[in-house]
Amino acid sequence: MRRKIIELKGITKAYDGETVLDHINLDIYDNEFVTLLGPSGCGKTTTLRIIAGFEQPDEGDVLFLGEDIASLPPYRRNVNTVFQRYALFPHLNVFENIAFPLRVKKVPGAEIEQKVTEMLRLVALPGFEKRSVTSLSGGQQQRVAIARALVSQPKVLLLDEPLAALDAKLRKDMQAELHKIQRASGITFIFVTHDQEEALSMSDTVVVMAEGLIQQIGTPTDIYNEPQNAFVADFIGESNIVSGVMLEDRKVKFHGQVFECVDEGFGKNEPVDVVVRPEDVDIVPEDRGQLRGVVTSVTFLGVHYEIIVDVQGFKWMIQTTDFCAVDSHIGLSIEPDAIQIMHKSKYSGMFGDYSSFSNEFDELSDAEEEE
Repeated sequence: MRRKIIELKGITKAYDGETVLDHINLDIYDNEFVTLLGPSGCGKTTTLRIIAGFEQPDEGDVLFLGEDIASLPPYRRNVNTVFQRYALFPHLNVFENIAFPLRVKKVPGAEIEQKVTEMLRLVALPGFEKRSVTSLSGGQQQRVAIARALVSQPKVLLLDEPLAALDAKLRKDMQAELHKIQRASGITFIFVTHDQEEALSMSDTVVVMAEGLIQQIGTPTDIYNEPQNAFVADFIGESNIVSGVMLEDRKVKFHGQVFECVDEGFGKNEPVDVVVRPEDVDIVPEDRGQLRGVVTSVTFLGVHYEIIVDVQGFKWMIQTTDFCAVDSHIGLSIEPDAIQIMHKSKYSGMFGDYSSFSNEFDELSDAEEEE
């Protein structure tokens, strides 16, 4: 049976009268890689800081292995943090940076030697002991920061967007490294990011947050394939989200057509949100399509084309290896298991139509968020 290591119960936090966390509840288990995922301002970093002890909740309990630690200062919690800026000591070499927490605790020299050597091996930096940290690449500096955080063997390692300063290729490399380090160390990692790909590629559990609330908790596969509302469906990858009506179990109507699906348990004639991922739509001849539309834009992305199709004024995105010219009339076919049904929520109607979509706009938004 999995052991709960951290429990957040009814945590609320406000700054200047504005609620940042609104009665959130979260259980985190031993030897788990958990990612807190959401846009800027959703409350994910505040959650991390409350676990670390850098912030106090206005309401609620923080339990560590069943004991309330809300009043404990950070240095008395069995938790370490790696920040976006690694805060390495420039006057100390790699060995001494990693050894620093042990020297503070007055650990014997032979034990320090053994533990630092072990950490260097864990973060794939053996032989770097005497190097100046200022001579290292960003990825190597990050590994030193992780080794320093792990050398005193905390139960939990908190990582606050530690890959944000790295370039795209190095980020990908470090995602794989972090996952490997977590598995090898057996320590619980709690990772904060706004990058969906990062969350999906590394995590055992993803906690999607928005507006100070947890929107969904699940495995990466569950979050992607079975989003619980329009916010989650839109935030995790691309999604076509249309308004529909659940006629009965396994039967939904949208765009004036009735589709077979695999969902059950909704009310008869209940208004719902319908999610179809772009890669799950097949292009067929117009006369054979369940839906019909006109291609309004085509973008070649190397592996596939990203095609925007106008269906009754709603713009669908399709990802396909088949080329379709702009202005061509096509049919769309959707298999029952590609249709995901969600209850209506406050986010209904806000996402899922690609009328204003462009890659450039998305990249600008990402850049602004990272500033």
